[in-house]
Amino acid sequence: MSKAAQINWSDPHLINADLHCHSTTSDGTLTPEELAERAAANGVQVWSLTDHDEVGGLARASKAAAEHGMIFIPGVEISVTWSAVTLHIVGLNVDYVNSPLENGLVSVRNGRTERAMEMSRQLEKVGIDGVYEGALKFVGNPNLISRTHFARCLVERGVCKDIREVFERFLTPGKPGYVPHEWASLKQAVQWILDSNGQAVIAHPGRYDLNPMQMDELVTQFVKLGGEGIEVVTGSHTTDQYATYARKSVRSGLKASRGSDFHGPTESRVNLGELPRLPDGCVPIWDNWGKLFS
Repeated sequence: MSKAAQINWSDPHLINADLHCHSTTSDGTLTPEELAERAAANGVQVWSLTDHDEVGGLARASKAAAEHGMIFIPGVEISVTWSAVTLHIVGLNVDYVNSPLENGLVSVRNGRTERAMEMSRQLEKVGIDGVYEGALKFVGNPNLISRTHFARCLVERGVCKDIREVFERFLTPGKPGYVPHEWASLKQAVQWILDSNGQAVIAHPGRYDLNPMQMDELVTQFVKLGGEGIEVVTGSHTTDQYATYARKSVRSGLKASRGSDFHGPTESRVNLGELPRLPDGCVPIWDNWGKLFS
């Protein structure tokens, strides 16, 4: 019996799907294999690894998921600049070997090192030296050094007590160490995903500094470009936001996604596989995936 046949696809709301997490390939603290083990132990049935702007961990994750009896969905989280705001688009079920997506991500990764060195220079101006070098010890992939790696360095040094405090005091707009960067456009990100036979999803919409009118415009543009889903239940959303984005999902015709956005045991608000179910009324992004694995 196939793995898909062992899942009751007739009510997709009952399926434990976790479709957003990060490994050491980008800014997570666990390897793809460790994530797979953790997800399986927590009852995840359908799992996706969605590293930032990188697909290098997907082959390992796929192999590990199979060993633990989970269905694996190849994924990615693409950094996007839209209306001067940085947001993220998740791609699910993507072709990732020699694909338009893989080629496009190379351009997104370019400039991360230069940006990181400028972040370090900005922190030096407020008396915190050598953070770039300190951040490198937390980096699994030198091409993907990020604010999270800088944050871990600041916690290790005792500048802040945890990651959350770092982003309250540093590395965000208007705070020391923040350096803006021009990422992919929304159109590019969605097109790379579509051209790689994937499904595009707006990641954690509740995190963005957008007013309701701007959010409506983002969703409208996303749908016109071919976007298919929006994260409704995710680690950074509140219970009220679950309801808000469930309504947004229904009204816009976007399918609802669910993902912990897990980065590591000590850094994440929600563990892999331990999110509540999607609210009634919205259509899960995985509602017709059963036929993909039969």
